[in-house]
Amino acid sequence: MTESEQGPLWTATVLSLFPEMFPGPLGHSLAGRALAEGLWALDSVDIRAFARDKHRSVDDTPFGGGAGMVMRPDVVDAAIAASHRGGPLIYLTPRGRLLDQARVRELAAETRVTILCGRFEGVDQRVLDAHAAEEISLGDFVLSGGEPAALMLMDAVVRLLPGVVGKEESLSEESFEWGLLEYPHYTRPQQWKGRGVPEVLVSGHHEKIRAWRVSQAEEVTRRRRPDLWARYVAADTAKEG
Repeated sequence: MTESEQGPLWTATVLSLFPEMFPGPLGHSLAGRALAEGLWALDSVDIRAFARDKHRSVDDTPFGGGAGMVMRPDVVDAAIAASHRGGPLIYLTPRGRLLDQARVRELAAETRVTILCGRFEGVDQRVLDAHAAEEISLGDFVLSGGEPAALMLMDAVVRLLPGVVGKEESLSEESFEWGLLEYPHYTRPQQWKGRGVPEVLVSGHHEKIRAWRVSQAEEVTRRRRPDLWARYVAADTAKEG
């Protein structure tokens, strides 16, 4: 029996006011093919379906005043109760913990994840606390809603699932896998607009190529991400100790 015949390796349930936004770009390329083959599954849930009044209201004015609206805890709670079937419940918000590759790998090891997409000024904190939602941020910027962030999170996870990426060994050399940014890449033509490929890459000397790639990864990380570089150096020092 194949993996797809046994059922998906990983299932994402997305709670959103705009379920039609999914699968979006995840319906194409590697993720889309894996979705069609049953390597992962996606269930998009319309939060508005759980509204209790004739106007299908999902938000209200914030206590304490202020601009904008807040998503109601009773409506969101009903959506979570009807949809969450185990695994982490993630709420995407700029105030959350910054997502990193280590957490992505952990999520890929789960069998299912539920993702709550906020809108307006966000979700009433009480429902997040009641369900012990994990608050995650993709960076220090603000989006119009959680849906684009959900797509990015799912893309990061799906590509790590077995059978999704053709050459899985390539995943081990990507940015963040070893605490460094990835080294630069080159392909044909060997000469392009007066710019050549580094000689070591066409030398055929695999050990020298490996050493060059490590040195390049270290250098680009040191220059562009001093925070990552500091952690890398600290981890390396700890190993030597």
